[in-house]
Amino acid sequence: MTMKAGVWIDRQKAVVIVLTDEREDILQISADRNASPKHPCHIRLEHSYTRNDYENDDRSGRKAMAHLSDFYDQVLNCIQDADSILILGPREATNEFRKRVASKKLKGHIAEMKTVDKLTDWQIAEYVRQHYQ
Repeated sequence: MTMKAGVWIDRQKAVVIVLTDEREDILQISADRNASPKHPCHIRLEHSYTRNDYENDDRSGRKAMAHLSDFYDQVLNCIQDADSILILGPREATNEFRKRVASKKLKGHIAEMKTVDKLTDWQIAEYVRQHYQ
């Protein structure tokens, strides 16, 4: 059984289309970060700052990259058995994801990488179907 995958990815979400001989699956993966605790009405009370409100830029940058790395790994888990992978999305995210795929040495190869704007899930699925026909 052959398995082909298409991934539309940016830094907020990924849409994964997995095509096999029998079926087609569409998965959505969100890169939702845990927001810092705030007042329920999203109002910061006067003098309610803590020492953690002012993080070092380097520390927050490392946290963001670690979170992004975890997000890419979640997407990779969905396509690890694919024979062929199509990567779509904004240039920066697709390049980062391509490097992540190469570093993990997956079974499949990257069939194509294309920079595209935002698409609906159905447009992405149609693009992947057309690519593999």
